[in-house]
Amino acid sequence: MVIIRARPEQAASLAQIVFAAKRHWGYPRAWLEAWSGALTLTPDYIATHPTYIVTIADRVAGFYALQISSEPALLDHLWIAPDFMHAGLGRALFAHAVKIAAHSGQRVLKIVSDPNAEGFYHKMGAQTVGKEHAVVEEQTRNLPVLEMRLNRPGL
Repeated sequence: MVIIRARPEQAASLAQIVFAAKRHWGYPRAWLEAWSGALTLTPDYIATHPTYIVTIADRVAGFYALQISSEPALLDHLWIAPDFMHAGLGRALFAHAVKIAAHSGQRVLKIVSDPNAEGFYHKMGAQTVGKEHAVVEEQTRNLPVLEMRLNRPGL
């Protein structure tokens, strides 16, 4: 397992991982289409936000992306390809994201989670602090909002 910075030209392959993970969770096609704008990374996004991939045998197995330009930092994406789920890659990527956010001077990492991933973030040490309402296909969804306090280096 290797974690390295993503390259802008990998945007399309990272989007494939996002949609494969959402399909794995059983979301309907109409919802995936409604979310396509929010879930699709662009080359410009990757170039301007810390985005890291995890590879296994030269195959991209997952990634995360952070927004760290304002407090709190936001874990904007963390996705694992279904073939690689439950192999510890999410844990490794999350730990890496925490380290990058802390080294950037952030004190808190915020996560607006898919409900299916809330338990994972609890295991990582994040705490649910609220809910964010989102509407898709006229259905209101309550997305967990979590936070994790960061230990900044040198403090």
